[in-house]
Amino acid sequence: MDNSPSVGIVRSAGLMSAAVMLSRVAGLVRETIIAQTFGASAATDAFNLAYRLPNLTRDLFAEGALSSAFVPTFTERMATKGKEDAARLVNLVGTAVILFVGILCVMGVLLAPWLVGLFGSGFRQVPGKFEMAVHLTRVMFPFLLLVALAAQTMGVLNSCGQFGVPALASFFFNVGSVASGLLIAFVIGPRIGMEPIEGMAWGVVIGGAVQFLWQVPSLYKQGFRFRLEWDWRDPGLRHIVAMMGPAILGGAAVQINVLVNSHFASFIQDPVRGANGPVTWLGCAFRFMQLPLGLFGVAVAAATLPSITRSLASGNHDEFRRTLSKSLGVVFLMTLPSSIGLVVLAREMIAATYQGGAFTSYDTQQTALALVCYTVGLAGYAASKVLNPAFYALKDSRTPMVVSLTSIAVNFAAASLLLNYTRLGHAGLALTTSTVALTSFLIQFWILRNRIGGVYGWELASTVARVALAALGMGAVVSAVSIGMEAWLGSGKMAAVASLAACVPVGALVFFGVCRLLRVEEVELAASGIPGPFRRVLGLSHARIP
Repeated sequence: MDNSPSVGIVRSAGLMSAAVMLSRVAGLVRETIIAQTFGASAATDAFNLAYRLPNLTRDLFAEGALSSAFVPTFTERMATKGKEDAARLVNLVGTAVILFVGILCVMGVLLAPWLVGLFGSGFRQVPGKFEMAVHLTRVMFPFLLLVALAAQTMGVLNSCGQFGVPALASFFFNVGSVASGLLIAFVIGPRIGMEPIEGMAWGVVIGGAVQFLWQVPSLYKQGFRFRLEWDWRDPGLRHIVAMMGPAILGGAAVQINVLVNSHFASFIQDPVRGANGPVTWLGCAFRFMQLPLGLFGVAVAAATLPSITRSLASGNHDEFRRTLSKSLGVVFLMTLPSSIGLVVLAREMIAATYQGGAFTSYDTQQTALALVCYTVGLAGYAASKVLNPAFYALKDSRTPMVVSLTSIAVNFAAASLLLNYTRLGHAGLALTTSTVALTSFLIQFWILRNRIGGVYGWELASTVARVALAALGMGAVVSAVSIGMEAWLGSGKMAAVASLAACVPVGALVFFGVCRLLRVEEVELAASGIPGPFRRVLGLSHARIP
């Protein structure tokens, strides 16, 4: 069967994954600088919560709901009415974004005390910590408008088949935010009496501007020139707005659950760190897990959405099902070994990345524990990134919304019970969120499968089983190598770096080899997204794409 749409998706996702890799590495560098400079302190806890509030809104509104509602509508408009009419839709949506998100930013600044009280009321236990979080929230909230415009621009470019430049936008956000943040924090700030952590907050806003402006030249090359334009009667704009509310709620589960974790973690009294630490440990762990989530879940989802929308617009439902199945297969191919690898190497990865300065070995241990618990749900997080847009392409925004709201309620109740009746602490909060994410994915998958008459389920199940077997084999080998390296070199930061240098390539070779022995077809499909020179190194230059 012709799988050319799947091949095109994987090649686009491969390009995006390379760009996302640069972005996530830059993001880890930024997090590492903050962790090693400020440690698991009151300032770091306040910054993490303050950043998470506009970042939550960004994930839900800008990069989640806006993209899910805008891309299918824009793609369909391009296919049926032409580029000129689609360009008008871009102007209408851009004007609406400036108006409504601008108002949202003003509300976020004014309501910052209430927002911090809602998600970090435990900060009041430490003098000055709550007030610091409120101030940093006010500084960073305008970041939302900039990233909303960047998300719309990304949707336009992706719909036009341009994936590399939009994917690199997050890289430039991280570079811009850390460079400007350090400049303000330690060069400009001391001269005007500004606290260093506030300088890092201003860096986030500047990074948001860089993320948007980086994409503008490519938008112009595609022939789009933005101007303010308003017409509420336009059916495309009305459809996008109607989709936005359910789409916001539909994509809310993971980010709100992570924020709920911060709320409960703010009350935890750690025997070593006291009230300072748990929020930072959870934040660092989730940031680390976002690397494979962005590489595989977000990249594949962004490349899949325009393709399946075109399939539906042309009435080719079988191609829709086949493309969705192959996309999920590639996601599982990448996330299952990533999950095993993160569980086995969690301590080494956290130590190599964060440990140093004010971030101690105890912080490494606690963050690694949270990472292991978050990793349990990685496959569910990533696969849901593919399923949610599929519902929106089918013009069904209700199902993701209901599943999301249910999972938020379940997570809140479970986290509350866990914190009050167990001693699992911050790790238990992460584990609860992961379990809820996996369950939500299974429910969505079952509903979608019944809705569209199947997704080549037996083929997908066979792929998942063989990939899981290969991942377990890889995990056993990597675990043995890790234990041997620790016995030889110890458990310090440089020992962790050396262990990773040995374990990661060994694990990749073992996993790849076992997948080839088990004839996992998605390996060849995924290989089509690898740049030519690397394919030749892996012996895939003449690989058959299934």
